[in-house]
Amino acid sequence: MKLGSLKEGGRDGTLIVVSRDLTKAVKASGVAATLQAALDDWSNSAPRLNALSEELNAGTASGAFALDMSALASPLPRAYEFVDGSAYLPHVERVRRARGAEVPKSFYTDPLMYQATSAGFLGPRDPVVVSSEDYGIDLEAEVIVVTDDVPMAVTPAQASEHIQLIGLINDVSLRGLIPGELAKGFGFLQSKPRSTLSPVLVTPDELGDAWQDDKLHLPMRTWLNGTWFGEAECGVDMQFSFAELVAHVAKTRPLTAGTIVGSGTIANEDTDKGASCLAEQRTVETLRDGKPSTPFLKFGDSLRIDVLDRAGASIFGSIEQQIEPHKH
Repeated sequence: MKLGSLKEGGRDGTLIVVSRDLTKAVKASGVAATLQAALDDWSNSAPRLNALSEELNAGTASGAFALDMSALASPLPRAYEFVDGSAYLPHVERVRRARGAEVPKSFYTDPLMYQATSAGFLGPRDPVVVSSEDYGIDLEAEVIVVTDDVPMAVTPAQASEHIQLIGLINDVSLRGLIPGELAKGFGFLQSKPRSTLSPVLVTPDELGDAWQDDKLHLPMRTWLNGTWFGEAECGVDMQFSFAELVAHVAKTRPLTAGTIVGSGTIANEDTDKGASCLAEQRTVETLRDGKPSTPFLKFGDSLRIDVLDRAGASIFGSIEQQIEPHKH
């Protein structure tokens, strides 16, 4: 099934079930008012939501309406926790090589992750609002999973059973602020503003054989200002599966239902597939030409992120955003 949230009903939106072709929806108010409420009682709500999804796709759901993407909030307008990884080591290797640094051996056995901001996520058509272009505005096209309650110290095999939903994220980064923050040795803060989730999140069974070994095996398609930017393969060069990432986070603490876990920027060894963030492309240019030629995002620029199934249909709906200045 596919789930989203309308921009109504308060800060956590109104839960809707969305048709497989993303054209129709129905409110899930008889099951749960919000997606977080559904996740809090997932064992009971999931079967009922799935039954509603079957009715919707069969054309028999009462109260179905045409889906308007601009009316959608983030599926989870706010989440208790968002932890993001950097599971695609070709990205890490290139960035470090460009500055003359080696990748620590531990990166190949121990996931690189950080605690991200989760107090609010932008809707799939909301603008990315930034105070200054000088901050080095960048997109990061990633895959995310959402868990139910995860016990502490689970194994990856156990963690796999707690992955309930899958989606996309534009994990916005302000590259100009990152070096100074990381130099403090205490992680990201101002350099990581609010991110954007895809219009819908889907259950693993919705992906068929494209979801294997706790990885998404489809290309991440990215456009900037209407021009193709990248089509990196999500299932290739991912050092750690989502089950391994979830288990890593839960090593010392349980995870609350609704926890979001990100893959990090999708990147492949094969640079002909393009990039999923501007920093990646600029690094490729630096290694090849001695300096970057692709600028970071400017006010008025637009981006689009999507993943299609093997029949060419959008699975999660597309993230489509414009960069806008903050008006003080």
